[in-house]
Amino acid sequence: METFLMYFLFVVGVVVIIKCGDWFVDGAVWVAEITKIPKFIIGATIISVATTLPEIIVSTIAAIDGHQILVSGVGDYIAASQEKVGMAIGNGIGSVICNTAMILALSMVFLPTSINRKDFAPKAGLLIVALVALFLFSMNGSFSIIGAVVLLVIFAAYIFENIRSAKASTLLEEETAEPAKDKKSIVLNILKVVGGAAGIVIGSKLLETNGSKIALSWGVSAEVIGVTIVAIGTSLPELVTAVASIVKKQASMSIGNVIGANVIDTTIILAVCSFVYGGNLPVSLQNIYLDFPVAIIATLIAAVPTVICKKFSRWQGIVLLALYVAYLVIVTVGMSRYLGLFGIVA
Repeated sequence: METFLMYFLFVVGVVVIIKCGDWFVDGAVWVAEITKIPKFIIGATIISVATTLPEIIVSTIAAIDGHQILVSGVGDYIAASQEKVGMAIGNGIGSVICNTAMILALSMVFLPTSINRKDFAPKAGLLIVALVALFLFSMNGSFSIIGAVVLLVIFAAYIFENIRSAKASTLLEEETAEPAKDKKSIVLNILKVVGGAAGIVIGSKLLETNGSKIALSWGVSAEVIGVTIVAIGTSLPELVTAVASIVKKQASMSIGNVIGANVIDTTIILAVCSFVYGGNLPVSLQNIYLDFPVAIIATLIAAVPTVICKKFSRWQGIVLLALYVAYLVIVTVGMSRYLGLFGIVA
């Protein structure tokens, strides 16, 4: 009965995140339109923040739990603390890999589209810089407060770039119908924002707690669960957005959302986790030798040819999907052999 409940609550957490994430996005867009925030900023910042809330909350909760275990000094507290941190980091970087090599790849395969190089290149460049900085600052086996500050500076540069792009594109923005401002609409959208945010918190806690239990029951590390099941689960809002964009033939919405979500996952999640953990966030060999490099490679495949050719191509999506399948195979069944290639005994 306890095993069934563990899986049931995990699924409930996923469903709650999807539905409440949808409510939050709807409410956030309504608020943005009411306040006359340009649509470019809505897509690249507000919706990206909304769809990455599950990752932010799940990883932050895991890092807080890890810190509490560490300071408790009870039992094998170091290993238990690192297990929680593994979930936090795994979810953050795993979401970047999932967003790029699966969600963005699907958009490329089913709806390849042209891009505006002036808008796309700076944001993709900042994402690559953030991933490389994360990798370099983690090489010694821990991620420090200094690294966290660097990531936050990159995030600030990303926000500045969005504002600059938005100002440049404001004159080209088409007039759209005014959103409803009657009392019923105001109350409904405020409830969507508040209720959606609360639901995401609850769903994220269910996902993180039961994801850890599932990891223990399977006899695998929490970081493996973090980069697979939990990362995919918390990336579902982005996946839902991507599928809706494909159906509505609005690929640019999915692309902007994924790039923004990846920047937030890379900069905010790891920085926040480092601060709440108290600095020197433990980073595993899997993160250093597999997760971070795969995230960088996937981003380069998605970004460099696109900037050169000014469009996404189906072959990029196919290569990224193949990369993601290979990554999942290594993580789930071939991690020891993979690390052995670097002379590391896992």
